[in-house]
Amino acid sequence: MILGSIIDAGVTVSDLERELRKLDVEGFSLAPSRARRGGVDGTLVSVELCEGAPRGLSWRDFDTMIGRSSLEPAVAGRSRAILRRLAEAEAAAHGTTAEDARLHELGSLDTIVDVVGSVAGLELLRVERVYSSALPAGGGIVMSEHGPLPVPTPATTALMAMARAPVAPAHANAAETGEMVTPTGAAIITTLAAFHRPGLILERIGYGLGSRESRHYPNALALWVGEETGAPFVTGNTLLETNVDDMGGNLLGYLHERLFEIGARDVWFTPIQMKKNRPGIMISVIVPSDLETRAVDLIMRESSTLGVRVRPIARYEAEREVVEVDTALGRAQVKIKRIGGRAVSVAPEYESCRRIALDKGLPLDEVYHAVRRKAEETGHLVSWDEQEQEE
Repeated sequence: MILGSIIDAGVTVSDLERELRKLDVEGFSLAPSRARRGGVDGTLVSVELCEGAPRGLSWRDFDTMIGRSSLEPAVAGRSRAILRRLAEAEAAAHGTTAEDARLHELGSLDTIVDVVGSVAGLELLRVERVYSSALPAGGGIVMSEHGPLPVPTPATTALMAMARAPVAPAHANAAETGEMVTPTGAAIITTLAAFHRPGLILERIGYGLGSRESRHYPNALALWVGEETGAPFVTGNTLLETNVDDMGGNLLGYLHERLFEIGARDVWFTPIQMKKNRPGIMISVIVPSDLETRAVDLIMRESSTLGVRVRPIARYEAEREVVEVDTALGRAQVKIKRIGGRAVSVAPEYESCRRIALDKGLPLDEVYHAVRRKAEETGHLVSWDEQEQEE
């Protein structure tokens, strides 16, 4: 489906086959065709293996093929990373090591064609960054060399867990939905993609179709290609709120600390007026969605509340990067804020500056200014005018 979406978005089959020939491996061919799934028209691609094509290949075999190929270094490196992650997931699912993991159904040429073709195809589209929506869980049972497996399969769920990927709930007809994400597809997406929704000026779209026709959903993968603009739109967070009117500041402070310890992204208290004219406090917490249950349990145990309001939230996030700079006072970390790849501000990290201030006996504000000046002098912050001139 990924290959189909790439072809449907404008990469020619001949260009894709030219890249795949750099593997210097015989025994396969691409067979694209136009088709429809539900109300969606797109490209269906099958990888056809010739009689006698090798099977039972291992991750080492795939790695050797890429190592002796003439693929561009970037394509070879990303393809190796995907295949390595696939081997690690199979190992995790079957209690062995990546080197010893058997790929079973995945140990045929179509796996390396899917992986290398997807990476090379995205390069041909000049895609610099990949983003993905939540991966659909699917449902039901699939047959394998191991016997019947639940959907998602153990290898697929291992890949989801390794990347901490968001997973969309199973369809109401999950048992009839079947496998929505294969291990190979999951390995490609979880290796290459960030699970954010960026601002995008859409230029083209391609639909890759799956082989199965379903009456419950259009079995199609959409590839949107465009120019990224602004801060990415990030989902996967949950806002927890509750009101209390009978807790002391010491208890609230303790709850505040504990919530940050388990991974809360933000915690704050707001003075409010409650029933019977009682002054109260609204406790607000933002947590990654996978920490929702743990955070709710903590709030229920460590506060006087009888209930917690829960709602999913999304936000726009600037890109950020933490780097170290050498100053006359010592090494310090600074956080660089970027929008659309442009560095727009630099902020010294508090803990680094606090350590230097205590070590040197200097005012914290003086350390902040010294670290910021050094970061700007070393080019970590470039003005908008300078960046426009460079472009």
